[in-house]
Amino acid sequence: MSRWVALAAFLLVAGFLLFGAVALRPFGDPPRTEMDQYFNRYSQPEVAANNAVTAIVFDYRGYDTLGEATVLFTAVTGVALILRRLRA
Repeated sequence: MSRWVALAAFLLVAGFLLFGAVALRPFGDPPRTEMDQYFNRYSQPEVAANNAVTAIVFDYRGYDTLGEATVLFTAVTGVALILRRLRA
């Protein structure tokens, strides 16, 4: 019974991955070019950042950046705990 459940789960996940791969746009085909123009035009007045990339990473996508930093900190802490030397 568990083999059939594992096979069904594998086929379900493989189906989702295949559907996602087929539904992707071609590489280099952005969905909308208006967003690029928006960020280039309004990043300095709205965020007061001279660099549009800095404005996007730290202000427009701040929560995402905070989440990435949290994951990185957790990974480094875990590796440090695993590799530390125990005192006898």
